[in-house]
Amino acid sequence: MNAPRELKTLQLEIDGKTVTALEGQTLWQAARGQGTTIPHLCHAPDHGEHGLRAQGNCRACVVEVQGERTLSASCCRTVQPGMVVHTATPRVQRAQRLVLELLRADVPPTPEGQAPLRHDSELDHWCEDRGVSHSRFAPRPAVPADTSHPAMTVNLSACIQCTRCVRACRDEQGNDVIGLAFRGGHAQIVFDQRDPMGESTCVACGECVQACPTGALSPANGSAAAAPTRRVDSVCPFCGVGCQLTYNAARLCVKGRFGFDYVHHADRLRTPLIRRADAPKDPLKLKPAHWSELFRPASWAEALDVAAQGLRRLRDQHGPQALAGFGSAKGSNEEAYLFQKLVRTGFGTHNVDHCTRLCHASSVAALLEGIGSGAVSNPVRDVAQAEVVLLIGANPTVNHPVAASFIKNAVAQGTKLILADPRRTELQRQAWRTLAFKADTDVALLNALLHTIVDEGLVDEAFVRERTEDFEDLKRHLKDFSPEAMAPVCGIDAPTLREVARTFATSRASMILWGMGVMGPGRRRTARRAGPDRGGGDEGHPRRHGARHVHRRGEPGDERPRCGPRAAGLGCAGTPGGAGHLPHRNRRPGGCGAAGQRLA
Repeated sequence: MNAPRELKTLQLEIDGKTVTALEGQTLWQAARGQGTTIPHLCHAPDHGEHGLRAQGNCRACVVEVQGERTLSASCCRTVQPGMVVHTATPRVQRAQRLVLELLRADVPPTPEGQAPLRHDSELDHWCEDRGVSHSRFAPRPAVPADTSHPAMTVNLSACIQCTRCVRACRDEQGNDVIGLAFRGGHAQIVFDQRDPMGESTCVACGECVQACPTGALSPANGSAAAAPTRRVDSVCPFCGVGCQLTYNAARLCVKGRFGFDYVHHADRLRTPLIRRADAPKDPLKLKPAHWSELFRPASWAEALDVAAQGLRRLRDQHGPQALAGFGSAKGSNEEAYLFQKLVRTGFGTHNVDHCTRLCHASSVAALLEGIGSGAVSNPVRDVAQAEVVLLIGANPTVNHPVAASFIKNAVAQGTKLILADPRRTELQRQAWRTLAFKADTDVALLNALLHTIVDEGLVDEAFVRERTEDFEDLKRHLKDFSPEAMAPVCGIDAPTLREVARTFATSRASMILWGMGVMGPGRRRTARRAGPDRGGGDEGHPRRHGARHVHRRGEPGDERPRCGPRAAGLGCAGTPGGAGHLPHRNRRPGGCGAAGQRLA
């Protein structure tokens, strides 16, 4: 985690032009900077945020360096002062065409009338660019396609062994599923121990599909064969990580990349339906395949009129308290605002809530009490800036795979991961220390860590004095929670507790990731202890980059406490712009079920 050193500039000559490059840049990068295009297949500079690291094994990017006998792979040859480079001499062009011709022999031509494996094959692009229309060389024996996976198809007959899929799986997602087995002409891409893809430990993130330049790895539905008609930037709706579907450091999980087939499912409701007058409300008779026995199609105007009339009838007959609204954190801020407006002004009641109440009310109340805000302080990707990360009450490899990939990347760069979980999760392989505490003893564990930080003087006294309250009360409370006293309770020995606390408190930047495991009913105390300022996670690191807390939540809107459903009014305790979920004693008059409230 050393600070990056200042890079020096140097000058070299590329195709007769003087070029200024940064020390450590490759010839390919320097040439690209001046607008020179060099073929590349194993090198993926635009994959993700930093690109897939150069491997130099396809040799399509060879250039000629003056004074050297052999050609050099420009993607992994670094620049030197005074170097003279030629990218388009007859020798270079012959070598590039020969490499592309050899690679073309490994990929069978698309049969007449059949769609290609992918419409934007990079091999096809570079062959066309360099005038390679066919190959003189005999192809490798055909390999049957592996269709064992429901989301992806493996066509190794089209594999050029660029190993981009290997680097995408290992370096980007940190899954270590794909490898290159055997040697020489027998080399082959494999999954685990040469298992079929569908039977391997592949988590179907699809990173390899995105990285593959030929379509040897492609979506199972053949969607890569068709050129898209337009590109729309949008956010994945499945969880609260907020992955952007067209750009998110190239990362998505199985749901974000392949989980949209429900759009075309036969049971999807595409037209408003109104129950037939002769159809009783019997759930046992509701069968999607035979919906016409109970419902009839209707226009949107008719369906909305029927719904509005029914709600109005209930309100007039039974009063406003007979109605309630329940929104979703998957909706936009605008939708949340309009929905609460409908309930408050149309229904005439404050009986409006949303799904965050089900699982996050305790955490929001604890954070408001402990640090004054129910919001997370950092994006998950800031783990790359932290020296120590404490993960408790969450299993991101299962629930937030993209967030887990950022954690794995950070660990690979030297970040220490402290995993506190009674279960053995996949991230235990990356953990510096694993605190497998006894179930339901997380409060004892966290208090023991706090005791060590306070007792050994590892607190930033100036920060505590200027920005916190009731710290003396906290110190008195922690006297009875020494690691020695808590070790029998939580099942973690005292030396380990002290070592973890010291490491966390003395690092340059420490970060807490916490989730639903510390937020069950009645767990406000635990959530507060897991918070950074009140709970001791950040007393020594005030406002440093990467030294804060992040709560891994379930829905997209759950990650927007300041501007999401709560701020838009989807909460029985608050109106738009209000405080949202508050402890019961602080609720405003006119909350859920309260009679005689005044509408805003």
